[in-house]
Parts: sequence; C-alpha cells; structure tokens
Amino acid sequence: MISVLRRVALSLLILAGLVAPPTLAVASPSSEHRSDLIVLRGADSAEGIAKGNGATFYAGELFTGDIYRGNLRRGTAKKFIDAPDGRNALGMAFDRRHDLLFVAGGQTGQAYVYDTRSGKTVASYQLGSAGTSLINDVTVTRKGAWFTNSFQSVLYFVPLNKHGRPGTFQTLQLSGPAAALSGDFNLNGIRAAHHGRTLIVAHSAAGALYTVDPRSGASAAIAGISVPNVDGIELSGRKLWAVQNASNQISRIQLKKDLTAGVVVKVITSDLFQTPTTAARFGKVLAVVNAKFDTGFPPTADQYEVVLVRA
Repeated sequence: MISVLRRVALSLLILAGLVAPPTLAVASPSSEHRSDLIVLRGADSAEGIAKGNGATFYAGELFTGDIYRGNLRRGTAKKFIDAPDGRNALGMAFDRRHDLLFVAGGQTGQAYVYDTRSGKTVASYQLGSAGTSLINDVTVTRKGAWFTNSFQSVLYFVPLNKHGRPGTFQTLQLSGPAAALSGDFNLNGIRAAHHGRTLIVAHSAAGALYTVDPRSGASAAIAGISVPNVDGIELSGRKLWAVQNASNQISRIQLKKDLTAGVVVKVITSDLFQTPTTAARFGKVLAVVNAKFDTGFPPTADQYEVVLVRA
C-alpha cells in the first residue's frame, strides 16, 4: 500500500510526464493513518481551503483570518499571512492567472483579496453589515469572484480587469428556491460551471444544490440531490463533491450535462473526519479541512488539520 501523501507526489510526477503510472494498489479511506493528516501548526481554528499552483494549498484560520500555505507533496503547512486584527477566514479561492487569493470574511461581512507572491492585501470589501451577514464562500471565474452570504439571499461579485486589479463589487439579488431563508445557515458553498455562465450554490438549511443565473439571479433546484449539512462544494466538469460537515462525510455527485439533475454515486467517509467543512481537489485526492465544530463554537480542539482522502 502507498499513503495518500505518496499518491499525491506520484500523481504530480505523472502529470508532468516524469514517471509512468504506478501499478501498486492504493489505500482506501478506511485504511488511512495519521500520516495522511497535514497539521496547521499554531492554528486555533480552521474552515476554508483552496488549491494553489502545483501541490500548494492555502487554508484559513477561521477566527483570526490568518492564512496558512502548505504543500501536499511534502505534507507540511505553516502560517503565510498574519491577517490584521478583526478579520475572519472562511471559504477561499485561488486565481492562478493573477496569483490572487480571495477569502470570505464570515461575520465581519467582509471579503479580502491577497497577493500570494507577497502575502499583502490587494483589496478588502465591506460586502454586508457585520453581524447581519455571513460571507461564507467564494468562487473565481475569468471575470471575477462570486461570494455567498448565508444570512441573506444575495450574491456579491468582485470584478477583475485584464491586469488582475479588483474593482467595485456588485450585489445580485436572488429569486427562486436559492433565495429561501429557512435556517441559521442558508447559502454556503459556491462553484462556477460552464465557464462562469452558471453558478452552483449549496444551501445548508435545505440540504440542497441550486443553479443560479449570474445575470438575473434566477435559481433552480438540481433534482435528485439531498445533501443534509452541506457546506463547501468542489466541482470538476460534471463531477461535484459536497462536504457535509456534521454528517462527517462527502458526497460525490454526477451531474447531468444541463445541470438540472444529478445523482450521488459515492459517499466518502474517514475516521479522521471531525466536522469537515471545505475541500480542494488535487487529481484523485481531496484535501479536506477539519473545523472540529463538534468541540464547541468557537471550537476547542488542540490542533486543526487537513485530511487527505481519495476523491
């Protein structure tokens, strides 16, 4: 058997054409060991993660807004950005064209844009009012970044010009089922499909996925899907992974081409999951953040980590 970390390294080499694909059997999630954890040393909380270039990932400390930078090949992570006081870090997304990291600022109502070469803040936004907003997740398209608000039925768009400079944000009012406010947390994870022509959002209270037209705000249910406790989502073509935090699992979903319906084809579990919230895909591996909300809110765990499981 080879560990998840070794599979990541081999996958990266295969993609680069440096080695032939291995014929060894690979470990299943049930046989994972603690070597398949990457500890965010010094973190007092965690929530979001984003894939960077190559084997690089970024993860956020929820209540301080600090950003960690890690490497799946090495199995290491350390603090990269010491955020200004008062910031939070929830969902995040990386724009590799301009080396920018977009970060949702939670109950501050804010969003941040960081330069991943220098670690400096490029821009910050007050998208909603502190306390009455929860800026929860973000996805990047060629035109800019879309943010969700779990307390309001709106999305926010931060445009990027061709030089990678963010502009004035815009607010999109939603209609249809995605606009329903029926629980403590409503809109949560978000990903762009069809080159940004359609958005897919996760609705935690409804345990459902919806499509959103980014021009009109009109939404529609993706039929056949029930994902209780859905949090962050990940998307690759017609495959979607829905992280279900309190359920300690991830549902892999096959979507129809037109995104009107889908089916759960696999449920991914691990004895290392402890309220997973978000995931980033590295080929056949998912890097999953343990938020550990089962210990309380704020959580009180001794350490926070990224768990590696097969996608």
